[in-house]
Amino acid sequence: MIATCYNLLLNIYKSPSTPLMATRLARIRFLDESARFISTVLSPLLTPSYGVFLALSISPKVLDNMGTRINLLLIIFGITCVLPMVTIAVLHNFKVIKDKRLIKRKDRLIPYITGTIFYLGAVWYMSYTHEPQWLVMFAAGGALACLISTIVNIKWKISAHMAGMGGLLALLWQLNAMDLEVISPVWMLFFIFVVIGLSGALGSARILLKRHNLSQVLAGFCNGLVCVSVMMRLFG
Repeated sequence: MIATCYNLLLNIYKSPSTPLMATRLARIRFLDESARFISTVLSPLLTPSYGVFLALSISPKVLDNMGTRINLLLIIFGITCVLPMVTIAVLHNFKVIKDKRLIKRKDRLIPYITGTIFYLGAVWYMSYTHEPQWLVMFAAGGALACLISTIVNIKWKISAHMAGMGGLLALLWQLNAMDLEVISPVWMLFFIFVVIGLSGALGSARILLKRHNLSQVLAGFCNGLVCVSVMMRLFG
């Protein structure tokens, strides 16, 4: 029914007699597609890899062998992105969840639980390969944020997308606080403002797509920011 109404409105707005409506519809579609693009590029399945990439590029880890850094990045990408994607696909195939996009709160429980396990797997791997403690704690903070999201999700739809961005900001913030950045303060400040700007864009996108309300977006961001900050600060 919704799709039928949408198609009917689309045909009306495309009529030559309603150019103003057609323009408005084009703007709405542009905003919708932009919001979907931002949500995809800044997916919580990708933010751990973004974080590791940043850590390997602006910290003393940049001095490591290139092959070693690429291997670490690919392993983390596999654990925190590929494995969760495969899990979601399998759950959808067996009709355990209705939508791969996890729009409904009830569809998120099992993927969130497995996501927490995968994050812990990343923590174990980085500990096993003797990565710096602060980097291990970045992953541990992500695992903690994912666990909190899982628990909160039982009753309330907190934003996992924003938790990922909060974690990224916390990583940059703590690298700066611990004097671990190997780039100039100007560039560090630039990266921090970029992440803040992207966080604002992502939060707006999630609200525009009606995936979350403002409270859920802010709560998700604070979840990631606090969890990663605490783990890196206290145990890193």
